[in-house]
Order: sequence, then C-alpha cells, then structure tokens
Amino acid sequence: MGELRFAKSHEWARVDNDIITVGITDYAQKELGDIVFVELPKVGDSVQRGSAFGTIESTKTASELYAPVSGKVAEVNSELTSNPQWVNEDPLGRGWMIAIKANDSSELGSLMDEPAYEQFIEKESH
Repeated sequence: MGELRFAKSHEWARVDNDIITVGITDYAQKELGDIVFVELPKVGDSVQRGSAFGTIESTKTASELYAPVSGKVAEVNSELTSNPQWVNEDPLGRGWMIAIKANDSSELGSLMDEPAYEQFIEKESH
C-alpha cells in the first residue's frame, strides 16, 4: 500500500511507483450520500491535473471527479458500473476509480498529506 495524498477537491491518490490510484475520500462520499452512478474514462485516455476525468452521481447531486495528477489512464475500476455503492462502503478500497500512469510525479507535491487534509476539511466544514 502506497502513501495516501489528498486533493482539495476531495480525491485521494495512492502512490505506487509511477502509478497513482485515485478515488474520492470518505468525507466526500459522506457528503454526497448514496452513490448511484459513476462515469469514468477509458484506459488509454489522457487526464490533466485539476481537470475533470469523470462524474459521480448520488441520490442528492452529481459532481465532477478531478485528476490529482496528469497522465494516461492505466486502469479503470469497471466494477463500479454495476456496484456504485462500493464508493460508499469502501472508498479507499473497492471504491477506487482509476489508476493513472503519471507524466510527472512531482505534481504529487501539490497534494496534502493526511494531517493537512484533516485540517482542510475541518476548516471547510465550519
């Protein structure tokens, strides 16, 4: 298991060499409520840091998903199509969304570590 980093848009990134696995945080899935649909890119698609790579819909709202790093999509969790509730049940495990082969791993430097993310959501929720 690689180190977790967090974006201000509430995605997490798990670093494993130059492959970055991405999902939404536990905080984000709680805020969204029951997830009913996830739209993800295809393997081979390019993603840009800070740009939308997909959509997540809950019973309350729809939100865009943002790439924490730039690169090519190496893997997609296609199981989420028929099991979107995994994002609620296990956002850091079975609920992962995509894996990106990073163009430049130095982009990870702009992401927060867990203590910084905890402080960020505490400020945001006040």
